[in-house]
Formats: sequence, structure tokens, C-alpha cells
Amino acid sequence: MGFLDALLGRKQLKDPARDRLFALSTARITLEAELDLRPAGVGAVCFKSMSAAEFVRAEKDLHGLLDAVARDTGTKVERKTDDYGFEWLIAHDADFEDLVATIHLVGAELESRGFGPQLLAAVFRFDRAGQPAYWIYGYKRGAFWPFVPSGESTRRDNATELELKAKLEKELPIEEDTSRWFGTFDAPL
Repeated sequence: MGFLDALLGRKQLKDPARDRLFALSTARITLEAELDLRPAGVGAVCFKSMSAAEFVRAEKDLHGLLDAVARDTGTKVERKTDDYGFEWLIAHDADFEDLVATIHLVGAELESRGFGPQLLAAVFRFDRAGQPAYWIYGYKRGAFWPFVPSGESTRRDNATELELKAKLEKELPIEEDTSRWFGTFDAPL
């Protein structure tokens, strides 16, 4: 943070601790054994798109890298734009470790090209008895939070979300401020 930033009260966000994303690989065992939540084989990176030429070039390089990963691991990646204009790179892989590694790769590649501030979240879907539950990783805060839609419009199952937090707070860096637990209703995964 520079002198002018300090004078004007601007804060610079700390760099995201992207390696924390791998904590979900080990937490998966607890999710399956104690909570009967099974990985759905899909995860995504959500980011704000920019029209800058450099961002377009970075995306092309990223797709080239993802194509190479797909050849090695079998991960399928698709891109979608949601109704709010956010971009989603959605990865499909039955192997959860490969899925987490691919999502990490996408985030790391965008960060290395200077687009870390555009990264919003990584989202992983789990299922229990046909009902989805999501673990969301916020890049800005370097922490996870659960998101469990109730199935009714834009309502959440807060009791289940708090249960998930309680069960996994020793294994995952959990966002302590629940007002930052943003839902991803209508996410394309």
C-alpha cells in the first residue's frame, strides 16, 4: 500500500491464498463419511470478464492449457456466461482430486496474468439424496463457506449450512463472517 492509499484510507486486498483450495480434497473424506455428501463431479471458477485485449489473450492461453490438462486427466471444461454477466469455467471430472487441481490451475493461471482481482469464487457441487450442496471458495478472503439451497426459489437451508461449518471448521479455512456467505443461486453447475 502506497502513501496516497494510506492517506485516502484505501485498503489493498491481500493476495488470495490459493493453495487453501486443496484443503477441500482432504475434507471430502469427512463430507462423505460423516455427512453423506458425495462430490457431484463438477466445479467451476467464477470471474468478472473484461473486454481488454490482454484478458482475451489470457483466456486463449488458458483454454490451451486446459485442453492439455483435459488430454492428461480427462477433465472436460466448458465456459458459460450467467444472467449477471459473470463468466464461469466449469470443469467436469469424476476424480475429485483432478477436479480440484483443474480449478486451482484455472485460478492460478488467471492470477499469474494479473487478473487475480477478477476472480470471485470457486464452486464445488456435492449431492446428498439428490439435493445439492455447494462449497464455495472466495478468492478475495481465501476461505470457504457452505451454500445449501432449500429448493424453494432463493431460500437457503441455514441449519444445514451451520452444521457443515461446525463439522468442517477444523479441516477447512471457513469464512467467519456469515454475512459474506454469498449464495450462487442459478449457478450453471
